[in-house]
Amino acid sequence: MTEGEAAPAAAAEPGSRNLLLRVAVALVLAPLAIAIAYAGGWLWAGLVTLAAIGLYVEWLTIVGAAGERRVVLSGVVALGLAGFCLATGRIDAALVVFVAGLIVVALITPAQRNWTATGFFYAAAAEIASVLVRLDSVKGFAALILVLLVVWVTDIGGYFAGRGIGGPKLWPRVSPKKTWAGAIGGFVASLIVAAGFYAFDHNQAAEHSLKLELGPLLVLGAMLSIVSQLGDLFESAVKRRFGVKDSSHIIPGHGGLLDRLDGFVAAVVMAAIFGFLRGGADGVGRGLMVW
Repeated sequence: MTEGEAAPAAAAEPGSRNLLLRVAVALVLAPLAIAIAYAGGWLWAGLVTLAAIGLYVEWLTIVGAAGERRVVLSGVVALGLAGFCLATGRIDAALVVFVAGLIVVALITPAQRNWTATGFFYAAAAEIASVLVRLDSVKGFAALILVLLVVWVTDIGGYFAGRGIGGPKLWPRVSPKKTWAGAIGGFVASLIVAAGFYAFDHNQAAEHSLKLELGPLLVLGAMLSIVSQLGDLFESAVKRRFGVKDSSHIIPGHGGLLDRLDGFVAAVVMAAIFGFLRGGADGVGRGLMVW
């Protein structure tokens, strides 16, 4: 083997190890997240609250405000209190806490005020949207799993389609590795998941009164995939703005919470807004899934 042949092989080996690590971690975290989502209630609200706090702290780290203890503490306390309100079913109180937290964070930030306030709003939106989607006792779990699976397969399909096909870059100035082939691959994978949901529901008992429709599910899967990819690009743009590669290294092989949840945050917020407009606060899942 020549030196020129050995170099690509040596470069590929760390990449293969990193992929194996990512897969191994995902095989542990994904079933755990699904199990907690199925349990719902306090467990799901607690997990979501911890994730929202992590998102907020990582955002502050990216924008260079993590050293401001008052800013960190006020946001963390607000997100924690709002999570308690959400867990007890007090959505109205949670919204009041969110607004108060946003005002406090904005007022006490000595620098980068707009960025820190945006970070708190981002984490708070993810927190309340994730709880609202799951809150529906009839279709909440199904709606949440649809969002999760679409985000995951969009990421996985995009990764393998992008590496396997390559081609023109999607937005090289923001995310140099993402390609149009990857974006389309993730989009197609989301349609397969949506069709799978329809097939599973269609095979259920005849007395099942809230049947899912294929057309709306495909449109929903497509929208969630597109928004998920936009959320990924948004986070990449923020990191590039501040010269940061990874939001943190808390998840082995994956980077930080922001790196893993950026697509989910965008998708679940869109899902919560859409479901709320059609089904109200206690019927977000039905508003999203049933047509």
